[in-house]
Amino acid sequence: MEQSALIGRQGEDVAMEWLRDRGYYIVERNWRVGRYEIDIIAEHYDTLHFVEVKTRKRGSWQSAYDSIDEQKIRSLRRAAAYYRATRRPRRIVQFDLIAVEHDDEGHFTIEYTENII
Repeated sequence: MEQSALIGRQGEDVAMEWLRDRGYYIVERNWRVGRYEIDIIAEHYDTLHFVEVKTRKRGSWQSAYDSIDEQKIRSLRRAAAYYRATRRPRRIVQFDLIAVEHDDEGHFTIEYTENII
């Protein structure tokens, strides 16, 4: 596995554990339909969270927030629409971002932002 893919996978692992530790139930991971993907789909109380995970090296020139552009927002909305059409969840829907930073020693930090759309 390529180094950046490995780091991304580790970031998603860290994000999932972070969510679980806070009482979220993980419904899906890397849910795909066609070219669209949702990193994590989680339930927490009456809300269904579509979570985008972005992992970056500490000090990177582009932040996780910079990568959420109009194209990414359209992609997330389309993926969520497909998911909701096929699964018909009866919950409030929310789009969130988990920004994971890692350093050279393998330490990860998380910043969670709700309602990014």
